[in-house]
Amino acid sequence: MTRFECLKAIADKVGDALVVCSAGGATTDWYHLRPSDGNFRSRTLGLVSSIGLGLALSLPDRKVIVLDGDGSALMNLCGLPTAAFAAPGNLIHIVFDNHVYESSMASITATAGPTDLVAVARGAGFPRAVWAKTVDEFARAVTDALAGSQLTFIGVRVELGRPDLPPIDVDDVENKYRFVRHIERLEGRQIFGTSYPDA
Repeated sequence: MTRFECLKAIADKVGDALVVCSAGGATTDWYHLRPSDGNFRSRTLGLVSSIGLGLALSLPDRKVIVLDGDGSALMNLCGLPTAAFAAPGNLIHIVFDNHVYESSMASITATAGPTDLVAVARGAGFPRAVWAKTVDEFARAVTDALAGSQLTFIGVRVELGRPDLPPIDVDDVENKYRFVRHIERLEGRQIFGTSYPDA
């Protein structure tokens, strides 16, 4: 089972959910499958779960999906109890676990040994934390989470490797502005203002 197959199975199911992507191959996969200004990518490994949590708390009526990797999730384990304590019912944290830091020459992560990230999420207090063992199970888990109102953690063990896709043609600064403007349109609120006085 590949990450791309899993993401392809949910690309047409997420509706107007905001999607926050971790550094790594999931970002390129997702931007190819579901191009949208509602996608935001984090270039700092580990921060995607915290960004997603902040969005979910700020926009309680909007579903927020975090696409994470095992290496990134391990770099911010304190984000799991923080999310569980806040318990936003609109946050869905997905971790694709291939047991390696794929973007940095595939050195192994702790999940190649005894560490079970779903068990960690359960222990942190996530009310729903599950492994999806097939593409269909994954799609059902995401669909159920989107329909529900419970903080959810979904782990998926996937093969190492990524498809040959063109690079994302939007730089980080433009991505940030497009993403925030997208939220402004969806929510009917102003986020970006101006520091210039009225003429």
